[in-house]
Amino acid sequence: MSCMSYVFTQEEPVAAGVRRIAREQIDAAVAELNDPALDRHEAVHQVRKRCKKLRALLRLVRPVLGDVYHAENARFRDAARTLSAVRDATALLEAYDALTAHYGATLDRRAAAPIRRALTLRRRHVAETFDLDGRIDAFLAEMEAARHAVDGWPLDADEFGALDGGLRKTYGRARRAMDHAYAAPSDEAFHEWRKRVKYHWYHSRLLAAVWPGVMAPRTDALDTLAGLLGDEHDLAVFRQVLTGEPERFAGVQALGAFLGLLDRRRAELQAEVRPLGRRLLAEPPKALAHRLGTYWAVWREDPARSPALAAAA
Repeated sequence: MSCMSYVFTQEEPVAAGVRRIAREQIDAAVAELNDPALDRHEAVHQVRKRCKKLRALLRLVRPVLGDVYHAENARFRDAARTLSAVRDATALLEAYDALTAHYGATLDRRAAAPIRRALTLRRRHVAETFDLDGRIDAFLAEMEAARHAVDGWPLDADEFGALDGGLRKTYGRARRAMDHAYAAPSDEAFHEWRKRVKYHWYHSRLLAAVWPGVMAPRTDALDTLAGLLGDEHDLAVFRQVLTGEPERFAGVQALGAFLGLLDRRRAELQAEVRPLGRRLLAEPPKALAHRLGTYWAVWREDPARSPALAAAA
């Protein structure tokens, strides 16, 4: 596997793999923020995703980390939050554009245009009042401390035993969150399901090499599910902003019709993700962990890889 790969490799011990992946993500975040050729807001977006990857990695080995997990998870969570405001404002504009593109001629774009103008002004205000340089400096200092802390992570469990508990717990939470989202639908319930799916998606990516021919389609499908749930969540946040900031949107005559289409799209997305989620989360947690543990054992026992396994990849 090449450097900068968010995946365990066949040759390295689990503890070494966890530390390598963590350092690579931290180093990538620092490099992106220091890259003058990269748009700063796009860099912030990428860095926030790095923090999510790091938190997913921590969750995978959470049982062996003990109390260290809580401190390190909070470190990456809080660091990402300090950079979130401008990106969140941009996400609202992206949600508007996606919704208007989806409905096309159904939507009176001229009547809805004041909504986008208000969102643009809102983002500009956030950018002007947001000390991005100062926050980036603080983030970089936190990443330097985080990189030194990686050496002290207690990763003393053997092989898949270091991963089994975290994999099983995160996957089980994704299943329960799906059931809850449809039993008692709410913005919070679907957001919780989205978060749990994303963690499981990251775990599938980390384990992708154990049998690429099987894992790649699953990882792609989880990516699709997480993306659709992300679209639904963005629309939920968008609705909260539209209805929660009347001083910005009270004069928009098309607001009611726009909200109707927004709600319609959310209902479509919620219906679309249900069968996909049921398929991807069909196995009980114990069965999934056992299956992936078997893939792992075969993969580790055969460094050269058998011709049949290579063909299946």
